[in-house]
Amino acid sequence: MRLLLISNSTMAGEPYLDYCKNDIAEFLGEEKVTALFIPYAGVTMTYDEYEAKVKSRFNEVGHDVVSIHQFNDPVKAVEEAEAIVVGGGSTWHLLHEVRANGLIEPIRDRVKDDIPYIGWSAGSNLTCPTIKTTNDMPIIDPKGFDALNLIPFQINPHYLDKNAQGHGGETRQQRIEEFLEVNQDVTVVGLREGCMFILEDSDFSHKGDRTCRIFQYGKEFYELKSGDDFDFLLED
Repeated sequence: MRLLLISNSTMAGEPYLDYCKNDIAEFLGEEKVTALFIPYAGVTMTYDEYEAKVKSRFNEVGHDVVSIHQFNDPVKAVEEAEAIVVGGGSTWHLLHEVRANGLIEPIRDRVKDDIPYIGWSAGSNLTCPTIKTTNDMPIIDPKGFDALNLIPFQINPHYLDKNAQGHGGETRQQRIEEFLEVNQDVTVVGLREGCMFILEDSDFSHKGDRTCRIFQYGKEFYELKSGDDFDFLLED
């Protein structure tokens, strides 16, 4: 498989998808690719607006997208896609719409046939076994938590070490530890902003200036950085 799983679309004070646009271009290759864009995580903008926003950045680096909502048959659109791009927003709404349109198996099959998959935030969450480690409020019932299951571990994107000053609620670490209490055989990776995972067949790596945090039940969490061995995460 070929996966580019990005923690977040935008770094504070920077344009949309700016920090990762060259990684996207390199991942897709030198020849122009028109990827199928799945905008279902977008809730506070129209799908036309979301498509235009992503298209502008992809065009800047020599590629293009067309949104799945432009097609009469979304399953056929997936089956014929050159690449699949899944944007961020509400993970709950994303999974609801993917499932409602019958796209779980078609997307999984196409990606396992080695077409490139790019996701950020919710789009990265979707590749996990479930969406149980999303940060998003459950605004809609997705009719089940099971996701694409392209990778055997869970990602927590936008991972933060501490809560804002003066906030008395649980930290992200505490929430993940709660998850592990009832999902003891699952590894969770806190993927910090500005970072991404890249899978090229058997070559699996982390890219970014920040470390990522590894959570496993019954163990102390620990940090790994780019250049470390991440292959263990792909072991079932």
